[in-house]
Amino acid sequence: MGGVRVLLVSTYELGHQPLHVASPAAALARAGHEPRCLDLSVQRWDELGPEAVDWAEAVAFSVPMHTAMRLAAAAARAVRRRRPELPLCFYGLYAPMADDPSVASLADRAIAGEYEPALVDWITQLAGDGGPIGAPLANGGDKVSLELGRGRFSPPARDLLPPLDQYARLAVGGEERTVGYVEASHGCAHRCRHCPVPVVYDGRTRLVGEDVVVADVARLVAGGARHITFGDPDFLNGPHHSLRVVRAVHERFPQLTFDCTTKVEHVLAHRGVWREMAAAGCLFVVSAFECLNDDILARLDKGHTAVQAAEAVQILRAHGIETRPSWLPFTPWTSLQDVADIVDFVARHDLVPNVDPVQYSIRLLVPLGSLLLGDDQPSLGPYDPELLSYAWLSPDARVDALQARLASIAEEAAATGETAGTTYLRIRRATAEAMGAAADDDAAPVLVAAGAGEGRPRLTEPWFCCAEPTAGQFGPLGQMPD
Repeated sequence: MGGVRVLLVSTYELGHQPLHVASPAAALARAGHEPRCLDLSVQRWDELGPEAVDWAEAVAFSVPMHTAMRLAAAAARAVRRRRPELPLCFYGLYAPMADDPSVASLADRAIAGEYEPALVDWITQLAGDGGPIGAPLANGGDKVSLELGRGRFSPPARDLLPPLDQYARLAVGGEERTVGYVEASHGCAHRCRHCPVPVVYDGRTRLVGEDVVVADVARLVAGGARHITFGDPDFLNGPHHSLRVVRAVHERFPQLTFDCTTKVEHVLAHRGVWREMAAAGCLFVVSAFECLNDDILARLDKGHTAVQAAEAVQILRAHGIETRPSWLPFTPWTSLQDVADIVDFVARHDLVPNVDPVQYSIRLLVPLGSLLLGDDQPSLGPYDPELLSYAWLSPDARVDALQARLASIAEEAAATGETAGTTYLRIRRATAEAMGAAADDDAAPVLVAAGAGEGRPRLTEPWFCCAEPTAGQFGPLGQMPD
């Protein structure tokens, strides 16, 4: 039995060098196969894609989030046009979307959860009989598998990826630093109803060994990284493990700074860890505030209130750590006042430079399998296979109109490099106009005077995992030749 030439494709990992092709590439190489990686967020399909597809004996698309799945489906269609017989797999958090017939027709296999062992097994079976395992996923079915076993990881094959300087950087204090991305755990202990993670993990977490994380950080530092993003869905799901990782990384690389993601309730419940986290180099924490309407937060089962979100900002700031809140302003239950409350909260808590403008325009996604599809589900329209979500409209047409306007402002701002403060003012005015009022710019204590707060730490990638892909992201995929 010989090895298989496997093309691993990433379309989007939040502007980071894609861990979710580097890690399975290492696993496939250990199993005797020959992986090659292609990252369509920084590499051109027309220069590398056709030759790579012709070289491959199997193709696997990493789909860790909604944006990646949307883009991967477009890329997979190009692969199918060029080589219809080529075995093709989707793997990652959004692989259950292969239950969607429009996606199922593209793939022979789909693997969600702890996908690496099953992906290696599938490729090894291909080596055994020289053909795909079963027919394409005509309607999902038993070709979509959920894997939650406790595996053993090895350091990812970073050498198969473009260098770190092609990816998002940390902007802080007037300088930019190269960033590396790692994960110390997978899954989440919580079941927020709008989140795709509990659909797959159902309240479970899986840890990546401390030694593996430190070894991966070492490779990233050797590649030029000066800052590390811990991309776990929630870094404090296992606080003892996370602190061990932070201590080990800081002991070996005391010059590194880092950021992580955690829930509001964890910021509060583990408030004793932030002094040590700050001393170890934590610059900011991403936290999913979502909205400031406690009824909506309860519907989403977020586990915090608006008052607690404000308290989280204060706790972190007391230790010199900034909060970068993520928002879900638009849901079927959202009013114009709810959006205005978010805009006002951001200014009142001096968070204008901490919020990427796209966050003001995020619209609830309700994909297949969503926990929102229960007894208390919102009023939904038909499922849209192109958007991979059930359609919905607000009872107030002004809310939908505002969402479209804010999305346009955010995309334009990202394209032009406009400062967050300037864009905030435009968003504030648009929100006030939607409510039939004039924006009182002087009411916001922190706006754009002298670029206030623009030196705070942030990553240069402004987009978000639950944002719809932009025309710019789809553009290169739409030009894929056969």
